Amino acid sequence: MFLVYFIIILIIPVWAQLRVKGAYKKYSKIESSSFLSGREVARKILDSNGLYDVSVEETGGVLSDHYDPRSKVVRLSTNNYHGHSLAAAAIAAHEVGHAIQDQQDYSFLKIRHALVPVANIGSNFSWILILIGMIAGLSNFVLLGIIAMAAAVLFQFVTLPVEFNASTRAMDEVVSLGIISNAEERDTKKVLNAAALTYVAAAAVAVLELIRLILIYTGMQRNEN
Repeated sequence: MFLVYFIIILIIPVWAQLRVKGAYKKYSKIESSSFLSGREVARKILDSNGLYDVSVEETGGVLSDHYDPRSKVVRLSTNNYHGHSLAAAAIAAHEVGHAIQDQQDYSFLKIRHALVPVANIGSNFSWILILIGMIAGLSNFVLLGIIAMAAAVLFQFVTLPVEFNASTRAMDEVVSLGIISNAEERDTKKVLNAAALTYVAAAAVAVLELIRLILIYTGMQRNEN
């Protein structure tokens, strides 16, 4: 059973990554009808929402695109920054979606930002506590590790509405501003939906791992009693 479990938690994120890379590879080869680069798409949406103080910068890596709320910067990977594809337009619009959330004080984004330090601590120290507890046979240490990991799992769950909402905003913007045509809406959604799968997969794996640890803890409790 443990072997099947570990195969499942390995397959889920790998499958999600393959879907993302497959969709990105396919739609990065298809130019958008507006022929705007990712940078131009981001700038157009930002300006239309009055976000003149948010800049757009190029960053290294592949699919390393993100919005930095501290610096008020949308960072696009090289291919998306310069590219004129549907994939570049979709990803640029998605990252600007986060900037719009920031401007409007979107509740789940605020919660996610508040959870970052707690989630980092939980991710870094939960396994140390759990391993100490399992090796030493101390269920209380395992419980502390589970509580720490639960904070990281909560972060994963709060991330889901943030990402889905950013994609919804992205679609609304690219359609209303004429960045994509009606015929391109379906393909643009495919890019955004594939990207969302990575967050769904991460949340699913985190929950499965948390459940497994809770079962281990209850088993230790029974043995102690």
